[in-house]
Amino acid sequence: MDFEFKVKTAAQRTKVEDLFEFEGCKVGRGTYGHVYKAKRKDGTTDPKHTEYALKQIEGTGLSMSACREIALLRELKHVNVINLQRVFLSHSDRKVWLLFDYAEHDLWHIIKFHRAAKANKKPVIVPKAMVKSLLYQILAGIHYLHSNWVLHRDLVRIFSSCSYRGTCVTFLLLFFSSRNPLIFLTTRCPSFLLLTSNDCQHQCKTMARPELLLGARHYTKAIDIWAIGCIFAELLTSEPIFHCRQEDIKTSNPYHHDQLDRIFSVMGFPQEREWEDIKKMPDHDKLMKDFKKASYQSCSLIKYMDRHKIKPDTKAFSLLQKLLMMDPNKRITSEQAMMDLYFKEDPLPTEE
Repeated sequence: MDFEFKVKTAAQRTKVEDLFEFEGCKVGRGTYGHVYKAKRKDGTTDPKHTEYALKQIEGTGLSMSACREIALLRELKHVNVINLQRVFLSHSDRKVWLLFDYAEHDLWHIIKFHRAAKANKKPVIVPKAMVKSLLYQILAGIHYLHSNWVLHRDLVRIFSSCSYRGTCVTFLLLFFSSRNPLIFLTTRCPSFLLLTSNDCQHQCKTMARPELLLGARHYTKAIDIWAIGCIFAELLTSEPIFHCRQEDIKTSNPYHHDQLDRIFSVMGFPQEREWEDIKKMPDHDKLMKDFKKASYQSCSLIKYMDRHKIKPDTKAFSLLQKLLMMDPNKRITSEQAMMDLYFKEDPLPTEE
């Protein structure tokens, strides 16, 4: 490209600092870069957008994968999916800025507050209406993504990305990072997209999906459903259901003994009659060598949730069980979950 043309184009390009005030307003930092709370400099306001989240992407320039992800983000429009409003490119320093809707609070703060209260022996139960509304809105956002053949893949981090404002509208933040959590499914089949080993290693460290921990090489919509089940369980109990300290995960191998042990300690050891394809998992032989079924005979989701006063005859438990099926092929879909009887009984979920 002609140098003079590049300089001329850069000079004509709108600069983020000309439109928004954000100096000294950093509100966070993630793997993708810095996050600032921004306001328009011209003083104009929109009842729905008085403040914005401005994200500076670290690195120099845009990779092809980043361009594809931004293009996808700009196409997704749903009340429960955070909205990417604009992209700013800075030619001089090769910075990339993404302008999103701003949400004052996030679900992680709710979870953190209730965890701390429980740890201090002063538990504060998350109100049933809030649990149901948050879960329904998360499912609505995921159903929209899945309907458009997009997987979130990083829903385990939804606690720090699922936000609500004064109207309590929940948003799914679609992460922008070098690892590309979002995937657009180019084929319309139940199982798709062969994973690279690096993808699998990263996702299995942060997502306790049993099929990925056992070496499954394909993503399906079921990986997001398992993550939603984990979120639902924590909203009900105020503690992570399959907690395994990140520092304990020292291997880059998708197979992780301690994480599997934690899952089995809650769910029980998977039986072939319940998960027929488990014997086809790449690490099935290692699983059978490293674990003794008898060690988990007394473990079950029923017993785990009963300790948290969630009885098996409740509709909440019934839905949780459908979300946390060990066999990914048997997990409920987001659409089916939204139609579950749990959402038909009082208190009813709200869309706001």
